[in-house]
Formats: sequence, structure tokens, C-alpha cells
Amino acid sequence: MSSDETDAERTVIRSGRKFEQAYRLDADEVGAFLISLGEQLQAGDELTISDDEWELPFAFGEPIELEIDFDGVGDPELEIELELPGRTDETAPRVV
Repeated sequence: MSSDETDAERTVIRSGRKFEQAYRLDADEVGAFLISLGEQLQAGDELTISDDEWELPFAFGEPIELEIDFDGVGDPELEIELELPGRTDETAPRVV
């Protein structure tokens, strides 16, 4: 199967739809994902996340919310969360 055939078979996740997918990965895989995500964030105002079955293109705006939550009680846990607002194509009204 060619790359073009694989891309054509993916479900494209669009606005107006709710989507959630969870993964349990090793640190090396997550690191590679975060590097790729960071490169897309630095390159412009659109990113695409995909796997073999789906593709999620997303035009983002700013500011991006970054939350770091450390719980050192009991079993220590570090949570890092990004929240990217969607970019709007709306323009400001005119003042006349």
C-alpha cells in the first residue's frame, strides 16, 4: 500500500466533531512526538497530528496556555498540558 493510499483511507477530524484518543508510550516515543509538535508550533499557525487511522489538521491562535502541575505527595506525578485555542478567520469591525 502506498503512502497516498494510506493518507486517503484516514478519517479527517474536522470542526464540529469531538475527538479524543489516549496512548501509553515509552519516553522515547513521547519525546519524538513532542519535538515534532514543537517544530510545527514554531513553523507557523497550523499543525497536523495523525496516526494510521485518522488525521487532525488544526489552525491555532494565541496565546497558548501551558500548565505544569507537580504532585509530589505519595507517588510523584508531573502533568504537562497545552491548550491551543482555535484560530478564527473573523476580522475586527470597522469604526466609521
